[in-house]
Amino acid sequence: MKRIDRLILKSFIGPLVLTFAIAVFVLLMQFVWKYIDDLVGKGLEFKVIVELLAYASATFVPMALPIAVLFASIMTMGNFGEKYELVAMKAGGISVNRVMMPMAIVSILLTGVAFYFANNVMPTAMYKYRVTLYDIARKKPAVNIRPSEYYKDIEGYVIRVNSKSPDDGTLRDITIYDHSHGPGQDNVIVAQSGVMQSSPDERYLIFTLHDGYTYSESSEGSDYRSHPFTSIKFSQQVLTFDISSFALDRSDGEFFKGSYQMMSCRQLDTAIQELQGTLERRYEENKANIFDKMRSYRYYREHKGESCSPDFDLSKAYANRTRVQQLNILQQSSNIATFVADDIAMFNQILKSDSEFINRHHIEWQRKFTLSIACLLMFLIGAPFGSIVRKGGLGMPLVASVGFFVLYYVIGMIAEKAVRESAIGPIGMWYSFFILLPVGVLLTYQATTDSPLFDGATWRRRFKTLWGWIVSRFKAIKN
Repeated sequence: MKRIDRLILKSFIGPLVLTFAIAVFVLLMQFVWKYIDDLVGKGLEFKVIVELLAYASATFVPMALPIAVLFASIMTMGNFGEKYELVAMKAGGISVNRVMMPMAIVSILLTGVAFYFANNVMPTAMYKYRVTLYDIARKKPAVNIRPSEYYKDIEGYVIRVNSKSPDDGTLRDITIYDHSHGPGQDNVIVAQSGVMQSSPDERYLIFTLHDGYTYSESSEGSDYRSHPFTSIKFSQQVLTFDISSFALDRSDGEFFKGSYQMMSCRQLDTAIQELQGTLERRYEENKANIFDKMRSYRYYREHKGESCSPDFDLSKAYANRTRVQQLNILQQSSNIATFVADDIAMFNQILKSDSEFINRHHIEWQRKFTLSIACLLMFLIGAPFGSIVRKGGLGMPLVASVGFFVLYYVIGMIAEKAVRESAIGPIGMWYSFFILLPVGVLLTYQATTDSPLFDGATWRRRFKTLWGWIVSRFKAIKN
């Protein structure tokens, strides 16, 4: 490797790694903000949180890589241009294409890495992340009894404490409403102090109460004498609450394994073929169903003694009926038409739902390639753009990177919605690439030919030339 290549790669790899880390972090913070309600207040172990964030971060890699390549290429070439290093390279006989070559090789390698992640790592990470998130969502909030608040998360009990010692965790002025015996039996436990602790397996919550009373009264029946009010004083009482439902139970996640987001390209191909076969069979079955209903009406006419031959004159037969018979015929025809129309509408809705589900598989299959090739596309746009604007630092590269990627993402989202609704074929997932590829080719051509694309004086001169030509043509036509 030549020294110039090491210089270029050193200038390119640093911003690439930094931007990639920032992009993953931003996407991860968006994920945390979205699911913050499912994570807060549940007493999750640090290991579980790290595991969830690691799985979620792995799913962001294919999207973060194009952003990193775009920003790093603009910043690297912009720095070379701003510090006149690009001019020195050209003076030494090194073309712009030769300068971009090491970065292009890295971008091609990152394209392969992005596809590997999207096809092999991302399905597994998505599966683990969905299962872990599902288990966390099912977990009840951790037992956190706050002073002067009614705690109701333990089923059948309402607990209130007046104060809580920060030193030894002693609770004071404790009131426990026991509704676990049903609506007809109300028990109230009042204690001056107590200590709360969990069992070693954390399946039970143990309350040790001191100096209190247990009040019991039954509201069943109308004779209060048969259900008297009782009061029992105690110096110490131990209560045990079952909190096994508060634990994080790990599910096997079998119901997630069939999701299209957790499949590789080969698995998606198999799933699409099976779904297409199911859709075709369902179409034939429903079509036969509708024709059977039409034949049943024909069978009814034949049993009424009417001919079903092609030369049967329906209008004449209808005219020979009485007014009551005509009304009955119209009513029956209207009912049959309504039934058939409802069946067709329902069938169309089923077909639309099945087609959309198949389209989602096509979208996921195409996305594995579009997100991968986006690394090369972003380099093709970023590197020549940076050499043309000749601005380094964080200002211009950041603004340009956000602008180009937002444009790419918005076009992709619009096309994806159209593919999902069957407005266009699966090739629509490549519309972002097809639209921005000419931009990258144009920028590359402008950079390699040293065209002053963003030079204001050049554009003013060209505009004056164009305006002069228009004025001369107008005068020629007028004369």
